[in-house]
Amino acid sequence: MHAFDVLGDPVRRRILELLATGEHTAGQVTEIVRAEFGISQPAVSQQLKVLRENGFATVRKDGTRRIYAVDPAGPSDAEKWLSRLRGFWSQRLDALDTELARGRRRNP
Repeated sequence: MHAFDVLGDPVRRRILELLATGEHTAGQVTEIVRAEFGISQPAVSQQLKVLRENGFATVRKDGTRRIYAVDPAGPSDAEKWLSRLRGFWSQRLDALDTELARGRRRNP
C-alpha cells in the first residue's frame, strides 16, 4: 500500500496523531478512537495492523500489553515522495514571485 493510501484514512491519521505524542497501549488507542469515530475494537485493531504492516507504526510487547509508537520510516517515505514534487513547485513559485515583483515595479 502506498504511503498516501495509508494516510488517506482519517482513523489512521488520528492514530498517528496520537502516537506522535508518545507511545500508547493498544487499549488507549482503542478507547480514544472508539470515542471519536464510533468504530469497534476490531476495526481499530485492523487500522493499527495496516499502520504496522506499512511501516508507520511499531509495536512491542510489555507483559500482556501491546505498546504502539510511530515508526519514522513511514513518514519519511511520504516525505521522500513529496520532496520530488517540491522542486517542481519551488521553481514555479519562484517564477510567480518574480512576476509579482515585476508587476509591483510597473504599478507603484
